[in-house]
Order: sequence, then C-alpha cells, then structure tokens
Amino acid sequence: MTLEKRDYDAIVVGSGPNGLAAAILLQQQGLSVLILEGKDVIGGGLTSAELTLPGFIHDVCSAIHPLAVASPFFKTLPLADHGLEYIQPTLAAAHPFDDGTAAILDNSIKKTADYLGEDVQTYTALMRSITGAWPLIDQDALGPLHFPAHPLAMAEFGLKALSSATTFAKRFKTTQARGLFGGMAAHAIQPLSNLSTTAIGLVLMTTGHLKGWPIPKGGSASIATALAGYFKSIGGTIQTGTYVTSLDQLPSAQAVLFDVTPKQILQIAGHKFSSIYKWQLERYRYGMGVFKIDWALDGPIPFTADECKQAGTIHLGNTFEEIAEGELMTSKGRQAERPFVLLAQQSLFDKTRAPEGKQTAWAYCHVPNGSIQDMTAIIENQVERFAPGFRDSIIAKHTMNAAQIEAYNHNYIGGDINGGILDIGQLFTRPALRWSPYKTSAKGLYICSSSTPPGGGVHGMCGYNAAKKVLKDIFNLEV
Repeated sequence: MTLEKRDYDAIVVGSGPNGLAAAILLQQQGLSVLILEGKDVIGGGLTSAELTLPGFIHDVCSAIHPLAVASPFFKTLPLADHGLEYIQPTLAAAHPFDDGTAAILDNSIKKTADYLGEDVQTYTALMRSITGAWPLIDQDALGPLHFPAHPLAMAEFGLKALSSATTFAKRFKTTQARGLFGGMAAHAIQPLSNLSTTAIGLVLMTTGHLKGWPIPKGGSASIATALAGYFKSIGGTIQTGTYVTSLDQLPSAQAVLFDVTPKQILQIAGHKFSSIYKWQLERYRYGMGVFKIDWALDGPIPFTADECKQAGTIHLGNTFEEIAEGELMTSKGRQAERPFVLLAQQSLFDKTRAPEGKQTAWAYCHVPNGSIQDMTAIIENQVERFAPGFRDSIIAKHTMNAAQIEAYNHNYIGGDINGGILDIGQLFTRPALRWSPYKTSAKGLYICSSSTPPGGGVHGMCGYNAAKKVLKDIFNLEV
C-alpha cells in the first residue's frame, strides 16, 4: 500500500507522558513524527517549578512515580542516558494512625506484613501471589480489554481486582492492614464501594514491592525532559507554544493522535465524528477533582510515627472506614472535614529540591469536581493531626483549587487528574464502547490520553497502546 505524501507521518497533540510515549513508539519505527504542545514547556502534568520561594522546587502536578519506573514501555527506553535518575526513599509509603503507630509499604513483603499483626500471613500470601504473576500480566493489566497472553494468571488477578475495595478489605482483620489498603485504593478517586477500586490498590502495592515508589531527581519535569530528549535523539520534532483548537491548524499527516480528553477532542474534531461516537463522547464522565498545596518548610515534618519520617509518600486518613466515608461524601458533592490526604516529602531524599536545612512538601485531597473551595486549613489540620507542630515549620505555601488545576492543565477537567472517572463503567470502555478505544470514528484520528485504557498515572501505556493501533491501521506494522 502506497500512502499519499504528507508533511509528517504522524502528529501528536499534547506532550504529557502518553503523548510522548506514543510519539516515541511511532518514531522508533522510522516514521516522521511531530509533537505539538500548547504550553511553552513540555510534559503536561510532569512539570516542576519554584512555586513558593527561590530554591524550593515543587512538582506542579504529579510527584511520586511507581508506575513510571514499572511501565512496560518506559523501562525499555534509555532514559538514564538523557538525565533521568530515580531516588528510592527508605520506605515507599507510610500510613499513620491516631494512636501514633503506622503501617508501611516497603520493598520487602515481609517487612510490610510484619506491621500488620494477625494479618501477616494473609497479606504475605496475597502479595507473593500477585507479585509473582505481575511480570506475566503487566502489559495486559495496563492495556485495553483483550484476550491476555497468560489467561489464567490474568483471571486470578482480575477476580480480585474487579471487586470493590470495601469488599476486599474484609479479607483483613486489623486496623493496620485495612487502613494501609484503604489508602492505596483511595488513589482511585471514587467511592471505595465502587467495583474495580481494588485494582488501583493492588497495582500500587505490587509496584511498591517490585520497583518501589521512586522520586525523579530534580523534579517530575526530569521524566518529561528525558522522554523528550530521547524522542529528539531518534529524529522526532517538538513544537511548543502551539495550542490546538482546530484541525485546520495542523500540518498534513497520515495520523493524528490526541493526548487530550473527550471534552477537548470534541471541540477540535467533533464535526468529523459519527453521530453515535459523538454521542458517546458527550456522555463521558469525569470524576472528583483535587485541591493541592505545596509548602516550603523550615525542616522535616515532625510526624509522631518514626516510619513516616522515612517514607517518600504518606497517606493521611487513619482507618479504612474514615477514608471510605470521606471519599463517598466528596463524590456526592459535599466536602469532608477529615478528607484522605496524599502527601509527598521529596526533599527528604532529593537534596536538589530545597536549600540546605530546608524542606518541601506536596499534598492534595479530593474535592467535588470543579470546586473552588479553599481546603488549606482542612488539609493542614490533617497533617497537624499526625505531626503536631507542623504549622510552625511552614515558611511559605502555594495552593491550587480544582478549577485552577484545570486552568493549568486542560486535561484535568474540573480538577480530575485521572482523565475521567476510572469506575467499572469506564475502566475498559473509556472513552467510548468500541472495538478499539484508541480509534475515533474519523479515519486517521486517534485518542491517546489517560481517557483511554489503562487510565491515569505516569506510565505512558495509553500512548503506547494507541500508537500500536496507528501502526497497524495506517502503516501495516506490528510491534
């Protein structure tokens, strides 16, 4: 088949991790690929900046990256050659309780289980089974719905993963094990009673045991810089400062891949779509938003539990029941007074993030989609609850409500950082019910954002899977 001559073989609109992944895979096959980025810097949510004071480097959006280091595609790329260095905290995560103790997520399953009392054997058996099977199923678990390469292993994982976190937590008897799991599952950003919320918790715990929860040295932007550096080294082209609102802006190409959500692709190319596909995209559902704070601190956060002083990530939510209640309330449009707070303390392990003797911290809680409520005091109360004296260490702070987060990154609709709710109705069929979720109804137009399987997270697998579809459809290439 001879293709008509175009300016480029493929154009990728958006330079988040999925857009970069898609562009890299296409360029690796010898195609000519152009990335168009609306902002003056690449990366989407992978950006870092001095948000508070000079010398304090904060991650504007994403911060800790277990899925980046475990990504089946990213781990094949020579990103270290382009400056990417990961730092492993002493502990991946810690989950403090009101009694001053904490559960932990350590690289070692045994060390993690040792904190879980009478659930030690339950947790050990569970995680040894999943971590043992993960290398066989990681690409299938992080891809579209299809017949897996290892169906029995995938079925065994799926039977666990598709249950609700509320149901799955009943496997555990102790407050420690239930709380630890609840904090992991709350990354799903939806009620823990929803089907498939267990999947998020199990994947995060599995990657913690296999790869850790690493911090990119110098900031999250270093991941995007390394991806872009590799892409350009193999002949790719990036053009920043080009915000695409119409197909008329694009050079000619055989395929265009959009690293955007349904709301934007409808605005850009909706007139090209069939009525049924357009109808499906218009009914795509977005989830809860987030309210985020960055702090410049005079010293480390004075957590009561020593384990929290050794962890890169802290889950502040106390018991499973408290986390579940807060997530349910927020999903119904009401704000919890004690919300689940996800906190990262990168500078404890990455000394490039703050002036000597000082620290940074990063945190967010879930809020109703589009909320403009100031959650500063509520989040700081949650930190103070487990780290008395925390407020005294604050030098400066920077906040972003859900509406401001969308204004910063237009893919975060209403502050939804997952590109649409990841519930059972949109887990595999995002953004529409089609044979391939990446292919739109218009020839040559594809979607490669987190609004496609497997959803949110810095793993690039949405872009990788979309690019594979483009290669097969347009260029008759199999990878």
